[in-house]
Amino acid sequence: MTDLMHLDVQDDPGLAAEVDRLLAHRTRDIRLKGEVKRRFRARVWSQTAKIIRAWMIWVAVLDILTLALNMLVLPTAIARSMLLPGAIIPPAVIAVVLVWRKPSPSWLEGASLITGMFLILLSIALVGVAAGGEFYERQLNVMLFVAITAIIIFGIPLVWTVTIAALALGLYLVFQVQNPAIEHGSAIDGTLFFASGIFATVAARRIMTILAQKTFLFELRDRRRVAELARANDRLELLANTDPLTGIANRRWMTETLDHLWGTDKRCLNGAAMLMCDIDHFKKLNDQLGHAEGDRCLVEVANIIQENVRRDRDHVARYGGEEFLVLLPGVTDEEAVSVAERIRKSVEAAALPNPGSRVSRSVTLSIGVAVQTADEASSPEQLQGQADAALYLAKQTGRNRVLLHGAMDQVSRSS
Repeated sequence: MTDLMHLDVQDDPGLAAEVDRLLAHRTRDIRLKGEVKRRFRARVWSQTAKIIRAWMIWVAVLDILTLALNMLVLPTAIARSMLLPGAIIPPAVIAVVLVWRKPSPSWLEGASLITGMFLILLSIALVGVAAGGEFYERQLNVMLFVAITAIIIFGIPLVWTVTIAALALGLYLVFQVQNPAIEHGSAIDGTLFFASGIFATVAARRIMTILAQKTFLFELRDRRRVAELARANDRLELLANTDPLTGIANRRWMTETLDHLWGTDKRCLNGAAMLMCDIDHFKKLNDQLGHAEGDRCLVEVANIIQENVRRDRDHVARYGGEEFLVLLPGVTDEEAVSVAERIRKSVEAAALPNPGSRVSRSVTLSIGVAVQTADEASSPEQLQGQADAALYLAKQTGRNRVLLHGAMDQVSRSS
C-alpha cells in the first residue's frame, strides 16, 4: 500500500488539481476521496495499525491482570463471576490484531475493529453486571473511559469513530436502565451527560484527522512543486550546457567535463586525445551563401562528428564559432588519428556546398590531434594547447587534413 506514496503527484494532473481544489477550501470542509483518499490511507495506515494493535494488546493484558488481581483481593464468588465475561476480551483482541497486521480491504478493517470494540465494551459491562453491587456502575464508567481512549487515539474514518461512540453510549443506556440501583430517569440523565463528553471527543478526533489530512495535502503539493522546480532547474542546466544551434554540448560544459574527468577518471591519465576541428574557410561560406546556410552547415558537421565517435565514452562540444572539440579517453596515437581521419572524410563525403573555399567546392575540415600518453601528465589546458597548435599548422600547410601534435616537427621540416 505504501507504494502509492512513491508515485509523483506531477505525473497525475487530475490528482494535482484535486489537491489544489481541496486546499482552496476551508479546513473544516476538507473531504478526501478517490486517489487522494487512497494515498492518505497508504500514508497513515502503518502508524494507525501499530496504534490499534498496541492499544488492543494492552487492553487484553490489563484485562488478564485485573481478573487475576480480583481473584486475590475480592471474595471468591464475586471474582469467579467476573471470569466468564472477562474472557471475551482476549480472543476479540487477537482477531483484531490479526486483521490489522497487514493492509486489508477497508470494509474488513472497519468491521473487525467495530466488532472487536463492541465485544470489548460488552465484556467490561458484563463484568459489572455479573459482579453486581458497586461493580455494576463502576464497570459501566470504565467501559465509557475505554471507549473514549479509543476514540481519541484511533486515527480512523469518522463513520467508524461515530459507530464506536454510539455502541458505547447504547450499551451504557441499556445496562443502566436495567440497573436496579438507579431509576430510569437517572439512567437517561447519565447517558445524556456522558454523551456530551463523548460527542466532544468525537469532534476533537475529527479535527485532528482533518488537520492530518491537510498536512498530507500540503505534503503532496510541496512534493509536486519541488519536482517542478527540479525539472525547471534541469532544463536551465541543460540550456546552460547546450549549444542552442547544433544541440551538442557547449564550451562551458566541455570545460567542466574536462576538469571533472582529469580529477576523477583514471582513463584520462592513462591516455587521452583531444581533437580540435575547424571548418575551412567558413567565413567565405557565410559571405556567399548566407548565415542560414552557414548554420545548416554547423548542424550537419556537428552531427557527422557525433556519428563517428563512441557515444558511451567520447565527448563532443562546439567550442567556438566553427570550432569543435572532441575528447577521446583511453586511446593511442594511431586510434586518435584514425577517428580524426574518419571525421574528416565523412565531412568531405557529405559534399556540403562552400563555393568560396580555396580548398574544395565542398565543406572541408582541418583537425589538430594531441594525445596524452601514460608517461605524460598533461593538464587539460596543456593538451588542448597542443591540439590547437596542431590545428594551426594543419591550416598553414593546406587545410582539409589531420595533423598529430607529435608529428609537427616532421611536417615543419618537410614544408
